[in-house]
Amino acid sequence: MKTPESAAPLIELRAVSRVYGTGAAAVHALAIVDLTIADGEFVAIMGPSGSGKSTAMNIIGCLDRPTSGDYLLEGVEVGRLPRNQLALIRRYLLGFVFQGFNLLARTTALENVELPLIYRGMAVAERRGLAARALDRVGLAGREGHTAAELSGGQQQRVAIARAIVTDPEVLLADEPTGNLDTRTSREIMDLVTSLNRDQRMTVVMVTHEPDIAAYARRTIRFVDGRIDSDVRN
Repeated sequence: MKTPESAAPLIELRAVSRVYGTGAAAVHALAIVDLTIADGEFVAIMGPSGSGKSTAMNIIGCLDRPTSGDYLLEGVEVGRLPRNQLALIRRYLLGFVFQGFNLLARTTALENVELPLIYRGMAVAERRGLAARALDRVGLAGREGHTAAELSGGQQQRVAIARAIVTDPEVLLADEPTGNLDTRTSREIMDLVTSLNRDQRMTVVMVTHEPDIAAYARRTIRFVDGRIDSDVRN
């Protein structure tokens, strides 16, 4: 039986560097990073402020480009694609969850989850059905008509996760997904993310500064000074 660790790389960084600025003002956010993540893995990325972890996540999420080196997604070099093609990759292959939820406060949960499908030009009935099913998957069936402002922090993050998975992405990218939540709610959200990885075979890449949250992942990569300092399977 093929395990995530033995599968072909879904994500691959080859000697990737990212430099901001030039000359004496240049900041080397990433310095010749090699990294592979297989289909179906759950990876936590950690490191102190300025370590390069967020830069690595932004490159993986096609929100930034390497200054040098190659970024391959499903075996295709995507790091140098034009912006419109990167937007299509984000739209069809990637799902994003952020610390701040990024929901429209006066818009219903269903309407928030529908947004990625609207960008795809999907018909109303189809997208509403998919959005309702996504909310059901995250335990919010019956809350479709509640606005974000009427939901708790944990429920808002569940809506954000439903929005991220409604398109059935290849990769779920989570940036400090529990950063604004209390301990109990953080556990609930991480149990949900773990189930998406385990039961739906969804690849998860998560940035966190909390060791107890990183412990949910099956692999923890720690960045220091723009380089990978350790890569440990949990």
